[in-house]
Amino acid sequence: MFVLDKIIITAAITGAIHTPTMSPYLPITPQQIADEAVKACEAGAAVVHIHIRDPETGRPSSDLNLFREAITKIKERSDVVICLTTGGGLGMAKEERLKVVPTFKPEMASFNMGSMNFSLHPYVKQFEPFKYPWEKQYLLMSKDFVFKNTFEDLEYFCKTMYENGTKPELECYDVGHLYNAAQLIRDGFLKTPIYIQFVMGILGGIGADIEQLVHMKRTADKLFGEKNYMWSVIGAGRMEFAVCTTAAILGSHGVRVGLEDNLYLRKGQLAKSNAELVEKIANLIYEITGREPATPDEARKILGLKGKDKVNF
Repeated sequence: MFVLDKIIITAAITGAIHTPTMSPYLPITPQQIADEAVKACEAGAAVVHIHIRDPETGRPSSDLNLFREAITKIKERSDVVICLTTGGGLGMAKEERLKVVPTFKPEMASFNMGSMNFSLHPYVKQFEPFKYPWEKQYLLMSKDFVFKNTFEDLEYFCKTMYENGTKPELECYDVGHLYNAAQLIRDGFLKTPIYIQFVMGILGGIGADIEQLVHMKRTADKLFGEKNYMWSVIGAGRMEFAVCTTAAILGSHGVRVGLEDNLYLRKGQLAKSNAELVEKIANLIYEITGREPATPDEARKILGLKGKDKVNF
C-alpha cells in the first residue's frame, strides 16, 4: 500500500558509534556539527539528532557547554527540530546522559527503551590502526558493556522529559523494548500517542532486515493499536536505505539516516556529508511512494511538539 502523506526525515549528525579514523567526514567540533545540521535540513531533514564530541580528539562527550554551542548555532540558522541524545556515549551514567533535558528543555530527546550489550568491538579489526588512542579502547570496552536502562531508569527518564515539555522518542532496539514501552503506558509513565523508533542493525539488538521490520511493526500494532503510536526506523549500516525505504512504503511517519548510523552513500563510497544521505533517502522515497519530506513545522504538528520558542537555548 502506497501512502502519499509527507514523511519526517531525521538526520543523525555525528553520534557516538563511529570514530574519527572511520571517516574524515565525521563532524567533530560544535561548528562542524552545526554546519552539518543546517545543510541536512536544507536537503530535506525536518529533525536533527545531536550528540557532541570533544573538539580536540573526537571522543563522545557530555559537556553541556559544547552542546549549548552547537545547538545555539543550529537554532540561529535553521527552523529544524533539534532532538538531543540521552543515550550519550558508552560508559556514561544515566544522570550524565539525561542532564541535557532539564538544562536545555529541547522539543524532543531520544529515550532508550531497555538494557542491552551495545557492542562495537568488530570495528577494531576493520579499522586498525587508529588515529587516536581512545578509539580502540572505546570500541573494545563495548564488548563487555551493558547499556543500562532498567525500569527504574525508564521511569526517571519519563518523568524528567515530561516535566520539561520534551517529547520522548522511544528507541526500541529489539521486540522486548516494545513490551517495555507498553508496561510504561500501563503504569502511567508514558502518554499516548507515543513516537517509536525501531533501531535495527546494532550488534546486541535486532538485525536490520525486512522480516524483522515487519515483525516490529506487527508487534507495535498489537501492543498499542495503530492510532496510539507513530513510528520511524533506523537501519544501521549498509541496510540503511533498504530498511528506510521499506518503512516508508509500510506507512511510517518518519525515517532516520545520517553519519551516526551509516558512513557510506553506496558500497565503497563514503558519504561526504549528512546532506548527501538525506537527499538520497528523500529521492528514493519520493520516487517509490510519492511521499515528500515534511518541513520542520509540519513535523512539529505531526508529533505534537511544543515549538522552538519554548526551548532553553
